Amino acid sequence: MINKLEELRAKALSELDSIKDPKSLEAWRISYLGRKSELTQMLRGLASLPVEERRAAGAAANQLKSFLEQSLSQREEAIKEAEIARAIEKGKLDVTLPGYPTTLGRLHPTIQILRQMCDIFVAMGFEVVEGPEVEWDYYNFEALNIPQDHPARDMWATMWMDYRNEKGERNMLLRTHTSPMQIRVMENRQPPVRVIVPGKVYRYEATDATHEAMFYQVEGFAVDKNITMADLKGTLFEFARRLFGKERKARFRCDYFPFVEPGVDMAIDCFVCKGAGCSLCSNSGWIEILGAGMIHPEVLRRVNYDPDIYTGFAFGMGVERMSMLKYGIDDIRLFYSNDLRFLKQF
Repeated sequence: MINKLEELRAKALSELDSIKDPKSLEAWRISYLGRKSELTQMLRGLASLPVEERRAAGAAANQLKSFLEQSLSQREEAIKEAEIARAIEKGKLDVTLPGYPTTLGRLHPTIQILRQMCDIFVAMGFEVVEGPEVEWDYYNFEALNIPQDHPARDMWATMWMDYRNEKGERNMLLRTHTSPMQIRVMENRQPPVRVIVPGKVYRYEATDATHEAMFYQVEGFAVDKNITMADLKGTLFEFARRLFGKERKARFRCDYFPFVEPGVDMAIDCFVCKGAGCSLCSNSGWIEILGAGMIHPEVLRRVNYDPDIYTGFAFGMGVERMSMLKYGIDDIRLFYSNDLRFLKQF
């Protein structure tokens, strides 16, 4: 068999040297490396040889196969180069023409602004944590001081999952905010804690220019000894300045959220009218950007934090709203309509 392999090698190389076009090269490949080629048949017949002859013949056959595959690749490159040279000589190929531009992807505008927001809070010492989008009623409502049948649940148009517990109650849902991770984190950590939670949330409501059934939210909270409202205001004011510009002013007003006490809403001065009043700010001079407050003592007790020792603040905001304000977008539905004319602007 060794002699046959040498003869096959010489014959294959002789034919390969005379090949000048891709079609003939493919025919050569099939003839010498295909499934029905003589070399393949030799490899399949190795099992019938004596052990000593089989080892030597097998090594020689595999070596020849590798050699022919390498020779095929080299010949293929040589034919391509020859074709290019002939095309240049005939003037069919103008190498001075610019090449085709490569299409590059980009981050969605929501993800761009989300990363900016996370970078700002990370620079202030917060940790980024993510959590499940399908959540239990306990973490989404109960542990956040929103018991069953409480009117505050009407603030969240909840999408319930088709799942019931042993009592026949629906207790699994698509999370309505990212705040459940506040409980999950505090259950497993002791203060000090500084965390932000970005992610998708879901609401069962009609879509319009300012409402979507799915959107992104960022929840943030900090718990430690001696944390006060001043810490909350300083953190959020610094965030607003870094995201919207150093000249921004901030306003805090009392508001209600079940899991904080006291609760506030934060607004920044309108960067279009500079506080004079316009359609963007509803002629108030201020634009509300988020809700916040000091974490309710009952929420701290739920996770075995002593509210007489530890205090904390929490805040939450919509990511698309931040992007709409920053870039002057007037319809939240544009983010997820898959219109490349809109998306390519960012």
